[in-house]
Amino acid sequence: MGVHQSPDRLAILGTMGILPTWYVAASLATYWYCRGLMGTPTDLRPSRWSQLAYFAGVAVLYVVLQTRFDYLAQHMFFLNRVQHIVMHHVGPVLIVLAWPGAVLKRGMPCFMQRLVESRCISGITNWIQQPLLAAILFAGLIGLWLYPPVHFRAMIDARLYALMNWSMVVDGMLFWCLVLDPRPAATARVSVPVRAALAAGVMYPQIAFGLSITFVIHDLYPFYALCGRAFPSFPPHLDQALGGIIVWLAGSMMSVLAFVYVLYLYGTGRSSG
Repeated sequence: MGVHQSPDRLAILGTMGILPTWYVAASLATYWYCRGLMGTPTDLRPSRWSQLAYFAGVAVLYVVLQTRFDYLAQHMFFLNRVQHIVMHHVGPVLIVLAWPGAVLKRGMPCFMQRLVESRCISGITNWIQQPLLAAILFAGLIGLWLYPPVHFRAMIDARLYALMNWSMVVDGMLFWCLVLDPRPAATARVSVPVRAALAAGVMYPQIAFGLSITFVIHDLYPFYALCGRAFPSFPPHLDQALGGIIVWLAGSMMSVLAFVYVLYLYGTGRSSG
């Protein structure tokens, strides 16, 4: 029953284009940052490169979640993998590189500032950002949503699909905030060696996931055949193989770049200890 209904559900989501929760999140993220910049003294404002990184991060997340691309990602496995790489890696990394927390807080209404700084939110964040748990969650969520039965269910259930996407973005933000923290070791959550180990450590599960998909001959993700691929002439085995390569190479490449960035911060003395 769910299988036959899924193409209609996906078509509706794709043609709608804008989903309220993502639209509101992107709008508030942009508005609060702009408002915060206006309220930040000139000598404390982030560089133009930081501002560009922030807006680029928000923009790429918006594109993969709020445009026709989301519809295509629901009808081609390799585009679904591109979407997840952007949600879990590229978008969060760009935003974290801007380190926008102080600017965002200045732009938020007072009640939101109190909420963000509350003991409850801080406690949850601190617990999730324990290094070992952060690495397990980061790699584990990739594996969970790639597990064929779970992936199939998420693609036919609109609520589970939304949970999948939100979990990728939120977890990506929390993980990369931990790894790419530009502050000195005295104020950063973890030391440089731990951050470097985290960046490198999550690379290996992604390689394993990607390899396990790329070189499998049979169809692991029949959902895309059942709902109808966006490009009907595209060979199903090539769709799956490209998706596996994206998980394997793009995911591991982001880890390598993060590792190099952590070493760069250490070498320039911006983060030591």
